[in-house]
Amino acid sequence: MSQILEYSFKKEVADPLSKHHMPAGTSDRFAFRLTKLLRFFADHFFAKRYGHRAVVLETVAAVPGMVAGMVRHMRSLRRMKDDREAIHTLLEEAENERMHLMTFIKIAQPSLFERWLIILAQGFFFASFFILYVVSGRTAHRLVGYFEEEAVYSYTEYLAAVDSGLLENVPAPDIAIDYWNLPKDARLRDVIIVVRQDEAGHRDANHQFANNYDQES
Repeated sequence: MSQILEYSFKKEVADPLSKHHMPAGTSDRFAFRLTKLLRFFADHFFAKRYGHRAVVLETVAAVPGMVAGMVRHMRSLRRMKDDREAIHTLLEEAENERMHLMTFIKIAQPSLFERWLIILAQGFFFASFFILYVVSGRTAHRLVGYFEEEAVYSYTEYLAAVDSGLLENVPAPDIAIDYWNLPKDARLRDVIIVVRQDEAGHRDANHQFANNYDQES
């Protein structure tokens, strides 16, 4: 893992909800309101089934980094200009989100219905996000930044449910222990903390990508 994605499992974010980008302009307001709308549906569909929520949403969360990295890669080829740092950061983001999925599949096996939902959601979101990124990369990155803000909030709720005893603090899967270099006796709580920190990093990176468009204009 790169330094961008590498976190110590012991280092919790003091206030993971403290960072929020206030919408400024039509593009930001569109991204923010769409995020809140999708959050509304997710809350009603998954309720307190945080593990299943993570499985379904992480399959979608791994799409933006791959799409953005692909578009920037092709743009770099056309323009014959290097964009290596951004491309690598976005592809690492996609891989990191994929590892979130591989981890939570070990914790909460998706139902047959959820597997069909994953196929439909991923296909629709991939096509939609690709079009959005081509039309407005700024809006696309801002949208992901807001998605990640909600992800941090969701994992904080997940952590609270484990800490309160509502959900069992089961042993961490081996795949998570190996990927994040966790202690052999790590538990679900430790996994949620590192995943939440990953999401906070993606939040900051994507908001910065969106800000860069303003600085270049």
